[in-house]
Amino acid sequence: MGKAYQVSKLAVITAGLLLTSSSSLASERNHQITIDDFFDIGGMSSVKLSPNGKQAIWLESRWDKELDKTQKDLWQVNTKTRQTTRLTFTNESESSPVWSPDGDYIYYLGKVTHENKKAPFNGKSQVFRISKDGGEAVPMTKEVEGVNAFSISNDGNNLYFLATKTVKDKDLWAGMRASHDAPKYGHGERKTNPIYKLDLQHFKQELLLDDDKVVWQFNVSDDESQIARITTSDNELVYLEGWSNIEVYNTQNKTNKVLEDNSWREQAPSAYGWLLGLDWHSDNQQLAFRIDFDGHPGKLFISNTKTDALVELTRPDDVTLNSADIQWRPNSDELCYRGSEHARVKLFCTEVEDGKQGDTRTVVKDDLVIGSYSFSHNGEKLAFSHNGLEHFYDLYIADADSKRAKYKRMTNINPQVDSWILPQIKIVKWQAPDGSTVEGILDLPAGYKKEDGPLPLIVQIHGGPTSATPFALQHRSYGRSTFTANGWALLSPNYRGSTGYGDKFLTDLVGKEHDIEVKDIMAGVDQLIADGIADGSKMAVMGWSNGGYLTNALISTNTRFKAASSGAGVFDQRLQWMLEDTPGHVVNFMEGLPWEKPDAYTHGSSLTHADKIKTPTLIHIGENDQRVPAGHAQGLYRALKHYLNVPVELIVYPGEGHGLSKYQHRKAKMEWDQKWFNHYVLDKSVLDKAID
Repeated sequence: MGKAYQVSKLAVITAGLLLTSSSSLASERNHQITIDDFFDIGGMSSVKLSPNGKQAIWLESRWDKELDKTQKDLWQVNTKTRQTTRLTFTNESESSPVWSPDGDYIYYLGKVTHENKKAPFNGKSQVFRISKDGGEAVPMTKEVEGVNAFSISNDGNNLYFLATKTVKDKDLWAGMRASHDAPKYGHGERKTNPIYKLDLQHFKQELLLDDDKVVWQFNVSDDESQIARITTSDNELVYLEGWSNIEVYNTQNKTNKVLEDNSWREQAPSAYGWLLGLDWHSDNQQLAFRIDFDGHPGKLFISNTKTDALVELTRPDDVTLNSADIQWRPNSDELCYRGSEHARVKLFCTEVEDGKQGDTRTVVKDDLVIGSYSFSHNGEKLAFSHNGLEHFYDLYIADADSKRAKYKRMTNINPQVDSWILPQIKIVKWQAPDGSTVEGILDLPAGYKKEDGPLPLIVQIHGGPTSATPFALQHRSYGRSTFTANGWALLSPNYRGSTGYGDKFLTDLVGKEHDIEVKDIMAGVDQLIADGIADGSKMAVMGWSNGGYLTNALISTNTRFKAASSGAGVFDQRLQWMLEDTPGHVVNFMEGLPWEKPDAYTHGSSLTHADKIKTPTLIHIGENDQRVPAGHAQGLYRALKHYLNVPVELIVYPGEGHGLSKYQHRKAKMEWDQKWFNHYVLDKSVLDKAID
């Protein structure tokens, strides 16, 4: 068993949101967590520090029951007084906020619909500008098909943006598709992204580049001489997975160069990589970018566009690269990036001088789970969001260039959590059958002691699998805090294939799905039973996406679980390759195409082992899920309902994709899971009306 980590309680004084470490001022914890509490949690993303470091902005997401969805609004905090201000109040989610270089304005993507429905008020994404002091937001663009992304020049005089244009193929069958336009076709039409420059002094717009490419991301150098793009020939997602390029357009001589891709294609562990995260150094020559692979560690590169030299940066210890937000720290030669490390997410900065890698440092060395981050214009201050053990994501300010960065909490966007009776959150470790050490996050009821006896256990499995459950407080519709509030223990295993435990730990899963990770998880369950924490006769399992796949794998491997909730889980690997929008994921883990590795596809499918399923199973699926199409849920349901006589319910959420975006759907999912587990594991009556 791992050691419980202790953190000091943070008290809140609401006047001015002044925060102090004095535990004597902390709220009394007297509120038992309920399902409804989930819908009262505010989320924080896209943290951006102002150029002078005196303000910071973020996007705050909130559930709106009447709108039946979450929406994001723009907020600001004064980093001296900690006074917060809400800047936008629309029913549509704002996105991609950035500061103007002078710090007077904030630009963002937003949507507004007026009665005439003409651009920029046609409900399509446009670039808006709002004063840092608030007031009315003004549209900067008026594109009929909307704006995909934008960038403000280093001097603040120009706005670059990706527009949207519909292009139809002119091939042999174009005429037939045009004559019969009622059906939907597999190809023949795509959305491309020309690049425009808008002069913000005179509001004159200029088309810079329109080569019928789909642009997934772009970045303009500080001197505006070069524009880097991640491009594909089609906007179907499969093209981004191994058929994407990095191109650099020279705005002065109007030439375009495609970077040679040997280092991240032919020489990579997989041909199916996702390019992401472009950022120019202030020298206007060094371009940093990332590539990610399902099942394999991602890579971080720097290309010198003047000399064509390419450098691949190495990562410290067990760190796995996390997300696309790589940034050159201003006024330095440090490239900064987030990395997963043993259930934490930290910010690392690596020196790069004369094309060679230098020292790497952890900017803030405590046990943090960092969400997003941003530097001041001089590179001396850092703003970041952090999800701790006693709070959800909040904004912090830190010194960015010191050896031991000091940091301060600026916000408390969920003050209600200060009164919650929180679970005990621990890191636990155990040995897998092959001797490998595996970790997981164990949530226990508040006040629970081992001598109180074993608890009913829920095994909650993260998705990905190239991901990890963080060492942080979580209250999710896919599991966690509601269950511990009602007396359950909850284990979230970071099984083989999870990030932050070294490259070997990550790649051990390749070619061994439905095997090695199942053994990892069950070894953790057995350890909790042996330690007297879990009651082996009262266990449930749940997960979403790859967590749903592993839920299917566990119940088709043993009958030890009394109930299961399988969300958006793969049932058959061949079907997954045929139907999902990123088939390279399957090819990577199966180590080949279906006709090349038939035995792998057979063994890796719970369909093959379905006759062993005896566990009462809830099946959740979004009607329009492209990542794990509904056929998997329908196949599992058919097997259990019509052939195996296993208690089962199939719940299809209308209009939903791979996640549940509607308020009513999230709540239904949570209540179904709790009722199902209470009935089949705890023998509680289905007619019991109490849902916590």
